[in-house]
Amino acid sequence: EVQLVESGGGLVQAGGSLRLSCAASGFTFDDYAIGWFRQAPGKGREGVVCFSKKDDITTYADSVKGRFTISSDNPKNTVYLQMNSLKPEDTAVYYCAADPTIRVFTTAGEYDYWGQGTQVTVSS
Repeated sequence: EVQLVESGGGLVQAGGSLRLSCAASGFTFDDYAIGWFRQAPGKGREGVVCFSKKDDITTYADSVKGRFTISSDNPKNTVYLQMNSLKPEDTAVYYCAADPTIRVFTTAGEYDYWGQGTQVTVSS
């Protein structure tokens, strides 16, 4: 059974940093693409980054490029999202998602598996 569990969210001041974790089970990153998404109140789920180890593809949304970095720890089967220079507009619930067929940065509806989300709040 595929499971994803996010952690690491919290409250941080603008300009600060947070590292989110996505612990995966039931699959390996060799076979599945990982996406990080976020959803602010009243808005749709927005793609942040798509990572495919198999295809050596990492694509960031323009809004986070240069500030966010995705990495993976294969022995721990965990993906991390390092978020630096945070802005109030980064405030959202952050989700990780996985899918065995995705190859490109795409919409949330294309992903089959989701975690429960973790809240990130950036104060001004």
